[in-house]
Amino acid sequence: MPYILSDLREMKRTRFSSPPETVGELNYAITTVCLTYLKQFGLGYATINDIVGALECAKLEIYRRLAAPYEDKKAAQNGDVFPPQE
Repeated sequence: MPYILSDLREMKRTRFSSPPETVGELNYAITTVCLTYLKQFGLGYATINDIVGALECAKLEIYRRLAAPYEDKKAAQNGDVFPPQE
């Protein structure tokens, strides 16, 4: 997951001159990072698996930390669509 040492985080974060401003730019940035990793480690099952696994885990962490709490807040505000669990 993204929990690497803080000094490494800052170093890696400065690789991009500016953050993506559109979903297309975000997709391009993510793809570019994945292709750089692919170039470094070579095309093969393990590298593809590494990339797909990292993307999946990043997706799940974003969902867990951002989307789920947001949805819980909205369900509390607007009423839940699921019946209470027994």
